[in-house]
Amino acid sequence: MFRKARIASCLAFYPPVAWPEITEEVAVVHARPVYRPGLRRRAGHSYELASLLLRSGLFLSGSQMRIPRHVSALLHWSTSLPGLAAAAAARHPDKPAIIDDEGVVTAGELHERTTRLARGLPLEGPRPRIGILCRNHRGMVEALVAAGKVGAETILLNTGFGAGQLRGVLTELRVDLLIADAEFAGVIAMVPLALRRQVVWADSVGGPGPTIGQLIESTEPGELEPPQVQGRTVMLSSGTTGRPKGARRPPRPGLWPLASLRSRIPFHTRDTMIIEAPLFHTWGFAAMQIALGMRCPIVLHRRFSPETTLRAISERRRAVLFAVPVMLQRIMELPVEVRSRHDTSALRLTAVSGATLPGDLATRFMDAFGDRLYNVYGSTEASWVSIAGPRDLRAAPGTAGRPPRNTSLAILDDEGRPVPRGGIGRIFAANEMLFEGYTSGEPIPAWEGLLCTGDLGHLDKKGRLYIDGRQDGLVISGGENIVPREVEDELSRLEGVREVAVIGVPDEEYGQRLAAYVVRTPGSALTTDAVRDHVRNQLARFAVPRDVHFIPELPRNATGKVVHRRLTGMERGGARRAPSGSWITSTEPAA
Repeated sequence: MFRKARIASCLAFYPPVAWPEITEEVAVVHARPVYRPGLRRRAGHSYELASLLLRSGLFLSGSQMRIPRHVSALLHWSTSLPGLAAAAAARHPDKPAIIDDEGVVTAGELHERTTRLARGLPLEGPRPRIGILCRNHRGMVEALVAAGKVGAETILLNTGFGAGQLRGVLTELRVDLLIADAEFAGVIAMVPLALRRQVVWADSVGGPGPTIGQLIESTEPGELEPPQVQGRTVMLSSGTTGRPKGARRPPRPGLWPLASLRSRIPFHTRDTMIIEAPLFHTWGFAAMQIALGMRCPIVLHRRFSPETTLRAISERRRAVLFAVPVMLQRIMELPVEVRSRHDTSALRLTAVSGATLPGDLATRFMDAFGDRLYNVYGSTEASWVSIAGPRDLRAAPGTAGRPPRNTSLAILDDEGRPVPRGGIGRIFAANEMLFEGYTSGEPIPAWEGLLCTGDLGHLDKKGRLYIDGRQDGLVISGGENIVPREVEDELSRLEGVREVAVIGVPDEEYGQRLAAYVVRTPGSALTTDAVRDHVRNQLARFAVPRDVHFIPELPRNATGKVVHRRLTGMERGGARRAPSGSWITSTEPAA
């Protein structure tokens, strides 16, 4: 008890927490009070924080003699990425920090290498801007930590960007230095020179300019003091419905975000974190923060491969997988005999985010790998909003779960009023990790301190959240409100459908109509009529897609999200108009 009191006393400056309070009449779930600057903290809040983190082994694992060094590093550097790396080096300098395709980097080596890299980066002036265009490997992590050590504003660039999108982002944000993988040299070369004045290559030499390794080797070891001005990390929205927007993240999140997630997902310091979600994405970046904060080894692969992931799990004693839903789908598509080659009994947890879980994927994955799946719903602006654990996913495979500790959630109508339970409305949320604003200055709708996520959803009678689509994606056809997600989920259960996306397209008579883009399983002879009949029998007449397009694959970005704006037009290549008005491919069986 005395040890817990000492630990709690070190955490007195972190924000408070309260148990969720579910309002029955309206769709509002409170986990008050959400932290606001200037809010007075009580001693009990620190004990609550200590209690949550003690269960994770954060303070009690390893040598107790190194605890003062650990706390000192956090106080010196704060809970920023450099602080988490420095604290891990102070507590476990010889413990693996990163395991990637090139080998192992220990916590001590990560701290030393990033300090040398920070001192060697060709930067001038306060708070420079650094753009990072890298896949998942040690260079990406080292670049992020080093950027934090110099107080830079770091922009995480999507590896799926084409030259046009990259040019647009760099035109708006004007970076002083670009750190990139050599494989993107061709795309970077298509950007005007003024927007790529200095380039440091993260891996091998890709053109003029040094590499991260060369900068580290050419810089003498030495100490580095925390910057006077804290840097910011800018996350870009996925851009699935328009131009990507830059969202500034808080520079010093504290320990409450880790405790909030830990209240629903039982991470432990003895785990090994296999992060397959892209690090430039909010979920991959959060996974890296969790792993560094808990001093867990991070396993990274440049490119996702289902078999590589299963092999990595089989090589660990306690594995936690961070992924996006489409990766689970690819794992489940492996033949059973291929999956059975790998012993995955060490898989403690699988945490997914970034997109909705289609159909019955959650139950199928848990049937194969055990009830260890957690689905996290969030956004670039609000970080996490709700978490569905195995029990929730068994009861309702399509749910996004419930808010974790210290998170508030509300479902509001267009007038800003809470809707009744079961009613669809706009999702508003708040927690300790709300973004600080868009780089463009664009406002975002808010309600009593809660921010709009841009999604539509509803709560069931037990307070579980369901995502019904994007706010601008609700289809109104002939006066009927249709949620495309419901049609997608139903079609994903149809035999012969590998994956599907449903969107609304303009219609002269009804205003809008549904269009389904279907990827068939190999060898399937699924027809347009079969697709329509299934929806008509399972849902409603007005939910039947008038257009059915069979395409080779869905267009996705690097995080696995379907890019809906690219769907329109995919039906034109090698397709013909059917008499019924739907598009069908040339491989469509004759009626």
